[in-house]
Amino acid sequence: MFATKNIAARAILMGATAALMLAGCTQEQQNKIGREIQNWTGTNGVLEFYAGDKLVRRFIKIDKLSTALGTDDGKPRPYRYGYGVLDDNLNFVADADEKRVYFEISDYGSNYIFFENPR
Repeated sequence: MFATKNIAARAILMGATAALMLAGCTQEQQNKIGREIQNWTGTNGVLEFYAGDKLVRRFIKIDKLSTALGTDDGKPRPYRYGYGVLDDNLNFVADADEKRVYFEISDYGSNYIFFENPR
């Protein structure tokens, strides 16, 4: 019984400490921590590309989109990249003939939306 109370007390203390540390962070630091946790746990993202109002391409099972950084200066580049399954038939299912691919998205004129898969 004593061991159970001791474990519970430690868990509460660790949670309170984490909450205090997070409260001392700026909003950007909190967002970065959230993204790092999400990167570790993974997501089920969907990326859709539109030509006007028509859906023309969909990628599913995306764990994250990353901003490209320069190799020499480390500055952000005007595109995002990631890996996902190309959903050729647009049915939100990674069928046997649909493969995981690398993709890039330009910041200039790309009409896209990224969201968590609702299914």
